[in-house]
Amino acid sequence: MAIPDLIPIQHEPDFRTETIGRFDGGLFFAWITGGFPPGYKHGPDWGDHKRWYAILHRFDHSGNYVDSDIWCPGPGPGHGVDERLAEWLDALPGREYCDIAIRPFQLTVDGILFGLVPECHGEYPDGEEEDDWAEFYPGGLGFSPPWDGLYDT
Repeated sequence: MAIPDLIPIQHEPDFRTETIGRFDGGLFFAWITGGFPPGYKHGPDWGDHKRWYAILHRFDHSGNYVDSDIWCPGPGPGHGVDERLAEWLDALPGREYCDIAIRPFQLTVDGILFGLVPECHGEYPDGEEEDDWAEFYPGGLGFSPPWDGLYDT
């Protein structure tokens, strides 16, 4: 099943989509997640290399990507990311946590891919592939049929 133009994402309190919703200017997807620098090979010191990010993606009322605030205090423990995200959320006028539907988008920061990216995860006969999955990077939230807004990790 092909990816819909607007991908629904359910607001789930106390889970990874607890800070999504709408505000006076449109829609938002905010969260804290980690990523590794390009080319990093996982080893016993992985915690020293992982970068924690506060992320606030904004979309217009139709689900089109507008812009993002993305902040990282540097490699290692993510000191300050919770506070930074709370400041950004507090600054959204008319903020309401709720389900959203957004269009795929992507950008690169610090060499790391951010966004909701269409992918092909199915096996199709005769090599006829189609995008059937949308993955939120970094962090690995996967959205797929029945396109009900629930994610897989």
